[in-house]
Amino acid sequence: MSAESTDAATSAQPTLDELRAEALEWGRRPRRRGTWYVTEHMVRAMRAYGWTIVVGALGQPILYLLGLAAGLAALIQAPIVDRGVEVDYLVFVAPALLVTAAIAVASEEMTYPVMAGFKWRRYFYGFNASPLSSPQIANGVIVGATARMAFAVAAYYLFIWLLGAIGVGWTTVPQPETGWLAIPAGIAAGMAFGVPLMAYAGSIEDDKGQFALVQRFVFMPMFLFSGTFYPLDTLPVWLQWIGWISPLWHGAELGRLATYGAAVPPAMVGVHIAYLVVLTGIGYLWGSKIFIERLAK
Repeated sequence: MSAESTDAATSAQPTLDELRAEALEWGRRPRRRGTWYVTEHMVRAMRAYGWTIVVGALGQPILYLLGLAAGLAALIQAPIVDRGVEVDYLVFVAPALLVTAAIAVASEEMTYPVMAGFKWRRYFYGFNASPLSSPQIANGVIVGATARMAFAVAAYYLFIWLLGAIGVGWTTVPQPETGWLAIPAGIAAGMAFGVPLMAYAGSIEDDKGQFALVQRFVFMPMFLFSGTFYPLDTLPVWLQWIGWISPLWHGAELGRLATYGAAVPPAMVGVHIAYLVVLTGIGYLWGSKIFIERLAK
Protein backbone atom coordinates (compact mmCIF):
# COMPACT_ATOMS: atom_id res chain seq x y z
CA MET A 1 0.00 0.00 0.00
CA SER A 2 1.39 3.37 -0.95
CA ALA A 3 2.04 6.16 1.53
CA GLU A 4 -0.73 8.22 -0.03
CA SER A 5 -3.38 5.51 0.44
CA THR A 6 -2.25 4.98 4.03
CA ASP A 7 -2.64 8.69 4.77
CA ALA A 8 -6.11 8.68 3.16
CA ALA A 9 -7.24 5.71 5.27
CA THR A 10 -5.89 7.35 8.38
CA SER A 11 -7.64 10.63 7.65
CA ALA A 12 -10.94 8.79 7.06
CA GLN A 13 -10.95 7.49 10.64
CA PRO A 14 -12.69 9.89 13.08
CA THR A 15 -10.51 11.44 15.70
CA LEU A 16 -11.08 11.04 19.43
CA ASP A 17 -12.47 14.56 19.65
CA GLU A 18 -14.90 13.83 16.82
CA LEU A 19 -16.07 10.62 18.52
CA ARG A 20 -16.53 12.49 21.80
CA ALA A 21 -18.55 15.21 20.07
CA GLU A 22 -20.73 12.60 18.37
CA ALA A 23 -21.40 10.82 21.66
CA LEU A 24 -22.32 14.09 23.34
CA GLU A 25 -24.69 14.94 20.49
CA TRP A 26 -26.44 11.58 20.81
CA GLY A 27 -26.76 12.27 24.54
CA ARG A 28 -28.25 15.72 24.07
CA ARG A 29 -31.26 14.38 22.16
CA PRO A 30 -32.71 12.27 24.99
CA ARG A 31 -31.75 15.03 27.40
CA ARG A 32 -33.89 17.48 25.40
CA ARG A 33 -36.77 15.05 24.95
CA GLY A 34 -36.41 13.07 28.14
CA THR A 35 -39.83 13.95 29.50
CA TRP A 36 -41.51 12.66 26.36
CA TYR A 37 -39.50 9.42 26.37
CA VAL A 38 -40.65 8.70 29.92
CA THR A 39 -44.20 9.68 28.98
CA GLU A 40 -44.07 7.26 26.05
CA HIS A 41 -42.98 4.47 28.38
CA MET A 42 -45.74 5.20 30.88
CA VAL A 43 -48.41 5.30 28.17
CA ARG A 44 -47.10 2.10 26.56
CA ALA A 45 -47.13 0.41 29.96
CA MET A 46 -50.84 1.24 30.24
CA ARG A 47 -51.47 -1.24 27.42
CA ALA A 48 -51.09 -4.01 30.00
CA TYR A 49 -54.37 -2.81 31.54
CA GLY A 50 -55.75 -1.01 28.51
CA TRP A 51 -59.19 -2.61 28.68
CA THR A 52 -59.45 -1.54 32.31
CA ILE A 53 -58.80 2.03 31.23
CA VAL A 54 -61.37 1.88 28.42
CA VAL A 55 -64.05 0.18 30.52
CA GLY A 56 -63.38 2.52 33.44
CA ALA A 57 -63.49 5.64 31.25
CA LEU A 58 -66.64 4.57 29.40
CA GLY A 59 -68.46 2.24 31.79
CA GLN A 60 -68.13 4.34 34.94
CA PRO A 61 -69.91 7.41 33.57
CA ILE A 62 -72.66 5.25 32.08
CA LEU A 63 -73.36 3.50 35.41
CA TYR A 64 -73.08 6.62 37.54
CA LEU A 65 -75.00 8.94 35.28
CA LEU A 66 -77.74 6.50 34.33
CA GLY A 67 -78.11 5.57 37.99
CA LEU A 68 -78.51 9.22 38.87
CA ALA A 69 -80.63 10.16 35.84
CA ALA A 70 -82.95 7.16 35.80
CA GLY A 71 -82.78 6.37 39.51
CA LEU A 72 -82.02 8.98 42.13
CA ALA A 73 -82.99 11.99 40.01
CA ALA A 74 -86.36 10.39 39.33
CA LEU A 75 -87.00 10.27 43.08
CA ILE A 76 -85.79 13.82 43.70
CA GLN A 77 -88.56 15.79 42.01
CA ALA A 78 -87.60 19.19 43.42
CA PRO A 79 -84.65 20.98 41.87
CA ILE A 80 -81.45 21.63 43.79
CA VAL A 81 -81.11 25.27 44.85
CA ASP A 82 -77.49 26.18 44.33
CA ARG A 83 -76.80 29.74 45.53
CA GLY A 84 -80.23 30.90 44.47
CA VAL A 85 -80.20 29.09 41.10
CA GLU A 86 -82.54 26.12 40.60
CA VAL A 87 -80.90 23.27 38.72
CA ASP A 88 -81.85 19.71 37.93
CA TYR A 89 -80.19 17.23 40.29
CA LEU A 90 -78.29 15.50 37.47
CA VAL A 91 -77.04 18.86 36.19
CA PHE A 92 -75.76 19.68 39.67
CA VAL A 93 -74.01 16.35 40.27
CA ALA A 94 -72.50 15.76 36.80
CA PRO A 95 -69.57 18.24 37.00
CA ALA A 96 -68.51 16.88 40.40
CA LEU A 97 -68.55 13.32 39.06
CA LEU A 98 -66.43 14.44 36.11
CA VAL A 99 -63.84 15.86 38.51
CA THR A 100 -64.05 12.71 40.63
CA ALA A 101 -63.18 10.64 37.55
CA ALA A 102 -59.97 12.63 37.06
CA ILE A 103 -59.00 12.31 40.72
CA ALA A 104 -59.69 8.57 40.67
CA VAL A 105 -57.34 8.17 37.69
CA ALA A 106 -54.70 10.25 39.47
CA SER A 107 -54.97 8.07 42.56
CA GLU A 108 -54.20 5.02 40.40
CA GLU A 109 -51.46 6.36 38.13
CA MET A 110 -49.59 8.31 40.82
CA THR A 111 -49.29 5.48 43.34
CA TYR A 112 -48.50 1.91 42.28
CA PRO A 113 -46.69 2.80 39.01
CA VAL A 114 -44.44 5.14 41.02
CA MET A 115 -43.80 2.40 43.57
CA ALA A 116 -43.00 0.00 40.73
CA GLY A 117 -40.52 2.44 39.23
CA PHE A 118 -38.60 2.77 42.48
CA LYS A 119 -38.95 -0.63 44.12
CA TRP A 120 -40.68 -3.47 42.30
CA ARG A 121 -39.44 -3.09 38.73
CA ARG A 122 -36.92 -0.26 39.38
CA TYR A 123 -37.13 1.09 35.84
CA PHE A 124 -36.66 4.65 37.11
CA TYR A 125 -33.05 3.72 37.89
CA GLY A 126 -32.62 2.50 34.33
CA PHE A 127 -33.96 5.81 33.03
CA ASN A 128 -31.64 7.69 35.35
CA ALA A 129 -28.60 5.74 34.12
CA SER A 130 -29.23 7.26 30.68
CA PRO A 131 -28.92 10.98 29.88
CA LEU A 132 -32.43 11.49 31.33
CA SER A 133 -32.52 13.62 34.48
CA SER A 134 -34.51 12.87 37.62
CA PRO A 135 -36.94 15.81 37.13
CA GLN A 136 -37.60 14.61 33.57
CA ILE A 137 -38.60 11.21 34.96
CA ALA A 138 -41.01 12.89 37.38
CA ASN A 139 -42.34 15.04 34.54
CA GLY A 140 -42.93 11.98 32.37
CA VAL A 141 -44.93 10.29 35.11
CA ILE A 142 -47.09 13.40 35.48
CA VAL A 143 -47.65 13.87 31.74
CA GLY A 144 -48.48 10.18 31.26
CA ALA A 145 -51.04 10.26 34.07
CA THR A 146 -52.48 13.53 32.72
CA ALA A 147 -52.98 11.89 29.31
CA ARG A 148 -55.09 9.16 30.90
CA MET A 149 -56.98 11.77 32.96
CA ALA A 150 -57.77 13.71 29.81
CA PHE A 151 -59.17 10.58 28.15
CA ALA A 152 -61.36 9.73 31.15
CA VAL A 153 -62.63 13.28 31.62
CA ALA A 154 -63.37 13.73 27.91
CA ALA A 155 -65.40 10.49 27.94
CA TYR A 156 -67.29 11.69 31.01
CA TYR A 157 -68.04 15.03 29.42
CA LEU A 158 -69.36 13.31 26.30
CA PHE A 159 -71.88 11.33 28.33
CA ILE A 160 -73.11 14.21 30.44
CA TRP A 161 -73.52 16.23 27.24
CA LEU A 162 -75.52 13.40 25.62
CA LEU A 163 -77.72 13.19 28.72
CA GLY A 164 -78.43 16.93 28.53
CA ALA A 165 -76.61 17.68 31.79
CA ILE A 166 -74.74 20.64 30.29
CA GLY A 167 -77.25 23.38 30.83
CA VAL A 168 -78.38 26.56 32.55
CA GLY A 169 -80.79 26.37 35.45
CA TRP A 170 -83.84 24.15 35.52
CA THR A 171 -84.24 24.23 31.74
CA THR A 172 -80.90 22.42 31.08
CA VAL A 173 -80.36 24.25 27.81
CA PRO A 174 -77.17 22.81 26.24
CA GLN A 175 -74.29 25.26 26.25
CA PRO A 176 -71.21 23.46 24.92
CA GLU A 177 -69.57 26.83 24.23
CA THR A 178 -68.57 27.00 27.92
CA GLY A 179 -69.36 23.53 29.19
CA TRP A 180 -66.18 22.05 27.70
CA LEU A 181 -64.20 24.10 30.23
CA ALA A 182 -65.20 21.48 32.77
CA ILE A 183 -62.59 19.22 31.10
CA PRO A 184 -59.54 21.36 32.00
CA ALA A 185 -61.11 22.02 35.42
CA GLY A 186 -61.28 18.28 36.04
CA ILE A 187 -57.71 17.74 34.85
CA ALA A 188 -56.47 20.59 37.07
CA ALA A 189 -58.18 19.04 40.10
CA GLY A 190 -56.75 15.65 39.23
CA MET A 191 -53.24 17.08 39.07
CA ALA A 192 -53.72 19.02 42.32
CA PHE A 193 -54.53 15.72 44.03
CA GLY A 194 -52.24 13.43 42.04
CA VAL A 195 -48.93 15.34 41.96
CA PRO A 196 -48.60 15.58 45.78
CA LEU A 197 -49.70 11.93 45.91
CA MET A 198 -46.89 11.05 43.47
CA ALA A 199 -44.40 12.75 45.79
CA TYR A 200 -45.76 10.79 48.74
CA ALA A 201 -45.61 7.54 46.78
CA GLY A 202 -42.01 8.27 45.85
CA SER A 203 -41.10 8.71 49.51
CA ILE A 204 -42.40 5.25 50.50
CA GLU A 205 -39.70 2.61 50.90
CA ASP A 206 -42.01 -0.35 51.59
CA ASP A 207 -45.66 -0.90 50.72
CA LYS A 208 -47.49 -1.50 54.00
CA GLY A 209 -50.97 -0.59 52.85
CA GLN A 210 -50.40 3.15 52.71
CA PHE A 211 -52.25 3.51 49.41
CA ALA A 212 -55.28 1.65 50.76
CA LEU A 213 -55.33 4.08 53.69
CA VAL A 214 -55.23 7.00 51.26
CA GLN A 215 -58.26 5.59 49.46
CA ARG A 216 -60.23 5.02 52.65
CA PHE A 217 -59.31 8.06 54.71
CA VAL A 218 -58.50 10.70 52.09
CA PHE A 219 -60.26 9.93 48.81
CA MET A 220 -63.57 8.63 50.21
CA PRO A 221 -64.17 11.45 52.75
CA MET A 222 -63.23 13.95 50.04
CA PHE A 223 -65.74 12.30 47.68
CA LEU A 224 -68.55 12.26 50.24
CA PHE A 225 -68.06 15.64 51.94
CA SER A 226 -66.95 17.97 49.14
CA GLY A 227 -70.35 19.02 47.87
CA THR A 228 -70.47 16.24 45.30
CA PHE A 229 -74.09 15.23 45.88
CA TYR A 230 -75.42 18.35 47.61
CA PRO A 231 -74.30 21.96 48.09
CA LEU A 232 -71.42 22.21 50.52
CA ASP A 233 -73.13 24.91 52.58
CA THR A 234 -75.86 22.43 53.56
CA LEU A 235 -73.31 20.55 55.68
CA PRO A 236 -72.56 21.50 59.29
CA VAL A 237 -69.72 24.01 59.50
CA TRP A 238 -67.53 21.49 61.33
CA LEU A 239 -67.64 19.27 58.19
CA GLN A 240 -67.38 21.95 55.52
CA TRP A 241 -63.61 22.29 56.02
CA ILE A 242 -63.17 18.96 54.19
CA GLY A 243 -64.58 20.57 51.07
CA TRP A 244 -62.58 23.75 51.52
CA ILE A 245 -59.25 21.87 51.40
CA SER A 246 -60.41 19.36 48.80
CA PRO A 247 -59.28 19.69 45.16
CA LEU A 248 -62.56 17.97 44.24
CA TRP A 249 -64.70 20.81 45.57
CA HIS A 250 -62.58 23.51 43.91
CA GLY A 251 -62.64 21.64 40.59
CA ALA A 252 -66.36 20.91 40.87
CA GLU A 253 -67.13 24.59 41.50
CA LEU A 254 -65.25 25.54 38.34
CA GLY A 255 -67.05 22.78 36.44
CA ARG A 256 -70.46 23.96 37.64
CA LEU A 257 -69.62 27.49 36.60
CA ALA A 258 -68.77 26.20 33.12
CA THR A 259 -71.67 23.77 32.65
CA TYR A 260 -74.67 25.66 34.02
CA GLY A 261 -73.41 29.08 35.04
CA ALA A 262 -73.34 28.55 38.80
CA ALA A 263 -73.30 31.80 40.74
CA VAL A 264 -69.64 31.58 41.73
CA PRO A 265 -68.27 35.04 42.69
CA PRO A 266 -65.35 36.16 40.49
CA ALA A 267 -63.07 36.36 43.55
CA MET A 268 -63.84 32.73 44.37
CA VAL A 269 -63.04 31.70 40.79
CA GLY A 270 -59.57 33.10 41.37
CA VAL A 271 -59.35 31.29 44.70
CA HIS A 272 -60.34 27.96 43.13
CA ILE A 273 -57.80 28.28 40.32
CA ALA A 274 -55.02 29.53 42.62
CA TYR A 275 -55.61 26.73 45.12
CA LEU A 276 -55.34 24.04 42.45
CA VAL A 277 -52.21 25.64 40.95
CA VAL A 278 -50.50 26.09 44.33
CA LEU A 279 -51.28 22.53 45.41
CA THR A 280 -49.90 21.18 42.14
CA GLY A 281 -46.80 23.37 42.43
CA ILE A 282 -46.06 22.29 46.00
CA GLY A 283 -46.50 18.66 45.00
CA TYR A 284 -44.20 19.11 42.01
CA LEU A 285 -41.40 20.69 44.05
CA TRP A 286 -41.70 17.98 46.67
CA GLY A 287 -41.87 15.23 44.05
CA SER A 288 -38.84 16.52 42.12
CA LYS A 289 -36.84 16.58 45.36
CA ILE A 290 -37.89 13.01 46.18
CA PHE A 291 -36.98 11.75 42.71
CA ILE A 292 -33.57 13.45 42.79
CA GLU A 293 -32.72 12.11 46.25
CA ARG A 294 -33.84 8.53 45.64
CA LEU A 295 -32.31 8.18 42.18
CA ALA A 296 -29.00 9.53 43.46
CA LYS A 297 -28.60 6.56 45.81
